[in-house]
Amino acid sequence: MSRFSNLGHRLYQGEVSFDFVGRRKLWYSISGVIVLVAAIGLAMGLHLGIEFKGGSVYTVSKPGLSVSQAQEAADKIVHSHPLVQTTDKGEIRIQVSSEEKVTSSEFTDKLSKEIGVPIADINTQVIGPSWGEQISSKALTGLIIFMVLVTVYLAIAFEWRMAVAALVALIHDLLITIGVYALVGFEVTPGTVIGFLTILGYSLYDTVVVFDTVKENAKGLTKQNRITYSEAANAGLNQTLVRSLNTTVVALLPVAALLFIGGGILGAGTLNDISLALFIGLAAGAYSSICVATPLLAQLKEEQPEMKALAKRVAQRRAADAKAAAEAGHEGAPEGEEFADADLPAGMVGQRGKAAGTRAKGRPSTKR
Repeated sequence: MSRFSNLGHRLYQGEVSFDFVGRRKLWYSISGVIVLVAAIGLAMGLHLGIEFKGGSVYTVSKPGLSVSQAQEAADKIVHSHPLVQTTDKGEIRIQVSSEEKVTSSEFTDKLSKEIGVPIADINTQVIGPSWGEQISSKALTGLIIFMVLVTVYLAIAFEWRMAVAALVALIHDLLITIGVYALVGFEVTPGTVIGFLTILGYSLYDTVVVFDTVKENAKGLTKQNRITYSEAANAGLNQTLVRSLNTTVVALLPVAALLFIGGGILGAGTLNDISLALFIGLAAGAYSSICVATPLLAQLKEEQPEMKALAKRVAQRRAADAKAAAEAGHEGAPEGEEFADADLPAGMVGQRGKAAGTRAKGRPSTKR
């Protein structure tokens, strides 16, 4: 743990650095493949819950009744292999699609005989598909409002390029999470929708933390000729890297407990609805804030005329330093040579060594 803490300190000080922004083509390729696989899964169709397609839900209260016994009994009555789960109260929940041509009273009578339980102990609930349509409509409306407010906030608090990068990261996380749901065949319920909306806030929080540090590092950037915007952005990303990873791990631990222990080992299937969405969404959100949002922001910023001019000045200075070193007959400066604080933007004062992945190439060595 102490070594990890020391790494975080060295990342923050700029003593070590991972070049995330410089490898953006690699991250874009990885994200493209993941999104493509998710899109294929989505094209295969989501496994919508009974709340969205309509049907009947039968809750049975009988001590000792297992899921397998209830599943076997239900399969004898209908042929669509109804979904059977345990509830948090230890009851058995059976979902029968509206496509089955069997009335609720008929199913209750047959189920009562199959599992040997009085009809009074079987609770029946009939759900129409219109209820699910209302949920979907309200969720979509909430999503659109959320996206608009996020765009306005980021455009005002930061700038429109950061808003674009953050929105791309949010859509990236949503597509991956929904695609995974389609691939694994988990049922989409109102709890799943809540999970989808929850991960948006987390993903945005992680991205804004990084962007805030990048904004601080970029103050006065055009007044110097040591580093480019991409390198300053990468420095900000490295400064917040350990914090992002720690936050993600702490958030994933309880969600993983719900998914793997509650849903997998204990068999509480209703926990899978929201826990899988949160687990995939949190992991995708951490990845997108590091490997998608910030590299995309740097790419957009580098298209600005002043940033192009800055990159040109930086290249000229490094070339001049390399030429001066060659003429003096000395080797180039070793990696990790410190930059003078006066040469760095206000937000990066104190950064040393390969700040933002920058090498002080060609600076004359003080070694004789």
